[in-house]
Amino acid sequence: MSIRRTGKVRGGAAVAVAAVLGLTLAGCGAGDDGKSKTSEQSSRSVPSASGSQPAASGGSKSAAPTEILATSNGAVGIVLTINSAARESGGFITISGQIKNGGQEAFVQLATWRGEELKANDGSVAGATLVDKVGKKRYYVLRDTESRCLCTTGITRIGAGESIPFFAQFPAPPTSTTEVDFNLPTFATATIKISG
Repeated sequence: MSIRRTGKVRGGAAVAVAAVLGLTLAGCGAGDDGKSKTSEQSSRSVPSASGSQPAASGGSKSAAPTEILATSNGAVGIVLTINSAARESGGFITISGQIKNGGQEAFVQLATWRGEELKANDGSVAGATLVDKVGKKRYYVLRDTESRCLCTTGITRIGAGESIPFFAQFPAPPTSTTEVDFNLPTFATATIKISG
């Protein structure tokens, strides 16, 4: 019986010590600016690299950007809208926009969008190209060291009425080139102006 009493006393003391420590640590958690260390650390961990892939590449909805550089019609009510064609400081150009399913049924992504040279980029827009008509050059989507495209991946289906964001990065044409043709299989060619 003395073992039970000792156990109860020790357990109660442990609970009391844990409560005091918890309150003490909670009081020490805020800095001078009133932010907790947890929120400060989470704000630091958000990557801000311009070349990073958007998190919404798998078909998530997002707000439609206001600027429209070009639109292009594809199969069965699919419309591609290009909102940005910006030169980046690393010697590449990023094309971004939206792909919308204006049809009445879900659209299953076509294998031709991914390109023929790399089968590993399923559900991507790796088959996109840029054409510099003045310089007479065609540019393909950049790849990383593991042959993955620097573009949106994970597009498997687009629901009826759904709009998904996309991006693709290409080697930048010469700075004298201000206009290029964007091609994605099954869509009409879209002529766009480069910014930056």
